[in-house]
Amino acid sequence: MSHSDSETNRHLGYADDARLLLINADDFGMYPAINAGVVRAFQEGIVRSTSLMVPCPGAAEAMQRIREHPEIRFGVHLSVIRDIGHYYWDPVAPRDRIPSLLDDDGYFYAIERMDVMLARATVPELELEFRAQIEAVLAAGLTPTHVDWHCLHSGGRADIFDLTLGLAREYGLALRVASHPFIEQVQSQGLPTDDYDLLDSFAVPIDTKPAHYARLLRELPEGLTEWAVHPSVGDAASQTLDGGWQVRRSDFDFLVSPEARDLIAQEGITLLSCAPLQAAWQAASAE
Repeated sequence: MSHSDSETNRHLGYADDARLLLINADDFGMYPAINAGVVRAFQEGIVRSTSLMVPCPGAAEAMQRIREHPEIRFGVHLSVIRDIGHYYWDPVAPRDRIPSLLDDDGYFYAIERMDVMLARATVPELELEFRAQIEAVLAAGLTPTHVDWHCLHSGGRADIFDLTLGLAREYGLALRVASHPFIEQVQSQGLPTDDYDLLDSFAVPIDTKPAHYARLLRELPEGLTEWAVHPSVGDAASQTLDGGWQVRRSDFDFLVSPEARDLIAQEGITLLSCAPLQAAWQAASAE
């Protein structure tokens, strides 16, 4: 991307050559060690945004932490896939209204069967559940900035993407637009988005993670880049529960490290939450 190519920079009021980085902590509310890690990654580290998993057992505690720390900018992590097979949580909409989203045991599909879910799920039933998750946050008196998806990159299907884009605009929220051709689709509507494919921290090797992140910061391009990180303090309970706990703990360690803060300062990188994107989306909708 050349200097003049980032429409997002211009929409957000930054110079063409500004290097913008949105570090979003996914999975807030999944379980307590993640909640603790996310809050500390805000307070001590470089995280500026998070996404709340409304149906999960840790969601009530996460919502309370948002009330206690109103500086935490958060979105709704639309969650209809479970990525820990033996860790169950209930949909927010009534089960009998969303049968296409549920497995034979009446729970959301595990990630190993995501292809089955994507083949079965109907847009009207997804809309019911997505709305229920957003409305639960609003009913709690909280003010999200954006919506994104758990495990379903760009919604997993074009019609799910379009459904969620419509909901984002209806509720006055930004949407994580994290891959092509969706980036072009949304930017062509005059809405700022990530300029590049989303980085998912589960794809970053654990053993070389600090060096990998450091290199990405040094090489960060002009325009808006987004990282979906997954911090957790990785306590004993989470190590028993979650096979991905080491990914989460290694994310946490880097995000709160002095090295991360120093690199961002040295490189002149601007850290963003989704709030500026939300404001630009709302302004575009008002025109």
